[in-house]
Amino acid sequence: MLSKLCTVARVRDEAKAHLHQLSPAHPSTLIDEVSALVETLFHGRHPDYQKVDLRYHNLQHTVLATQCYVDLGGGCARQGSTPGFGPREFSLGYAAIMLHDSGYLKTRDDVTGTGAKYTTTHVQRSCVLAGIMLPGLGCSPEEIEGVQNAIRCTGLTSRIEQIVFKTASQRTTGCMVATADYLGQMADPDYPDKLPSLYLEFEEANDFNGVPPEQRPFKSAKDLMAKTTGFWNGFAMPKLEREYEGVYRWLALPDGGNPYLRAVEQNLAAIAARAVK
Repeated sequence: MLSKLCTVARVRDEAKAHLHQLSPAHPSTLIDEVSALVETLFHGRHPDYQKVDLRYHNLQHTVLATQCYVDLGGGCARQGSTPGFGPREFSLGYAAIMLHDSGYLKTRDDVTGTGAKYTTTHVQRSCVLAGIMLPGLGCSPEEIEGVQNAIRCTGLTSRIEQIVFKTASQRTTGCMVATADYLGQMADPDYPDKLPSLYLEFEEANDFNGVPPEQRPFKSAKDLMAKTTGFWNGFAMPKLEREYEGVYRWLALPDGGNPYLRAVEQNLAAIAARAVK
């Protein structure tokens, strides 16, 4: 569940525990290897990629989204919501959420700006990176396509009905990965403090793409904060409810409360209070 202490090791171990509950005999190799790969990539230990240089879309963001994905997997199993979503499907979804923002990473020869300049193309770049890395982790071409489709679901302008899934479980994976991306970041206890960094990423992307000032959606970090509640109510939550098939409900506790939605509401209240100061 939600915690400021989320680490790759923690979510990896929780994912492996869930995998064991699904099938004690199923290997956790993919979860182990993709966790190690992501740490190698984001810490700049891979020969082809630099260390992540963003303050918002960094490794912590990936870990928080992954934690939400693991929690969704547990809720799915408890509720018996998707019988076809087994241990392999869960592992592939784990790979998708762990790699979903790898497209912000710069290659070794990229010496200008930060990875924020790839804001509008990072989803496509993440899919390319997944296609490069996952064959070496034992994933088949069809499985890699499923992972890439799940990553595509996280795009801000993506429409899930326009993505061709080979199986119902791949579509479920896409819904879970995209839901985890939204809720993992917006329920983050530090989300209100991170919005100025997100604004700076948007600004760098706009500069890189030559977007005129008058066409930019946010005029300042304060303007971004003032519009966050409207983004949640008018865009994100309807998308989670309809396009991503309401899988966020799998996060509900036995008493019916949803800790992720509760955390989002608390963050929105804190952001609204800051925006008017």
